[in-house]
Amino acid sequence: MHSATPASGSLTRAYARYLKLEKNYSPNTVAAYLTDIGHLVTFSHERGVSIDRIELSDLQQFVCTLRDMGIGPASQARMISGLRSFYRFMLVDGRMDNDPTELLESPQTGERLPEVLTPEEVDRMKASIDMSTAEGQRNRAIIEVLFSCGLRVSELVNMKLSAIYAEERFVRIMGKGSKERLVPISDTALHELELWYADRCHLRIKPGEEDYVFLSRRGSHLTRIMVFYIIRQAALAAGIHKPISPHTLRHSFATALLKGGADLRAIQAMLGHENIATTEIYTHIDTTTLREQILNHHPRNIK
Repeated sequence: MHSATPASGSLTRAYARYLKLEKNYSPNTVAAYLTDIGHLVTFSHERGVSIDRIELSDLQQFVCTLRDMGIGPASQARMISGLRSFYRFMLVDGRMDNDPTELLESPQTGERLPEVLTPEEVDRMKASIDMSTAEGQRNRAIIEVLFSCGLRVSELVNMKLSAIYAEERFVRIMGKGSKERLVPISDTALHELELWYADRCHLRIKPGEEDYVFLSRRGSHLTRIMVFYIIRQAALAAGIHKPISPHTLRHSFATALLKGGADLRAIQAMLGHENIATTEIYTHIDTTTLREQILNHHPRNIK
């Protein structure tokens, strides 16, 4: 058995640079991948094996420990993806000759379709907002922009005034991997934003925060957690009892486009998905709609 040699600080820093510069990953993704490696370092230390000499059997045992800890299949699959990334780096950097994750299987997660909101439910959420509060119009605008543009929550909180082109009706978004894309923005969303700007101008904005669209009462841009809270509170106030998050509005955006006849490639571009397969899983037509389409349009059913 090899002596334990946990990954050094220099190795961790080298891997972090690889993720940032070579892979162009966001700070959140880099942090998640480094956390995954931290778990593996702890495991390898306990087994007395160096992280750069670990073998497939060791990794299989590591996955078993994750399962024993109560970590679900989806989280296991994400962590395994992080391990594969790390060992690809080790190969590219010449630190290892073989990739021990090559034959490592990910757990079967199944296809769990996220919840989706109808446009009417989105309107109910907006109507539930208490407009007597200073944050009321801001929260209405947040809901509408998420639904109208299909943004990730990280994209929403980093949205800039200088990136909104109202006359052309599009917004420039910095997505995953620092990749820019242009997303159309509806007249309804622009109207909600204009109303928010009237309240926003009364805030005492902190230096360096002037260009952020959505600000807290303290004058700094919102956090992701705060947006989660806003969305969930609005759903509860609207009497919507299914699990709701900002991601729900993104999925609802994509589903509404698909049902309206939008091309899947166009939806892929607007969502900022690198792979069309992600869009195919992300956007779905519920079985009721699919059944109606078949009954109404299949030539064997047309009378």
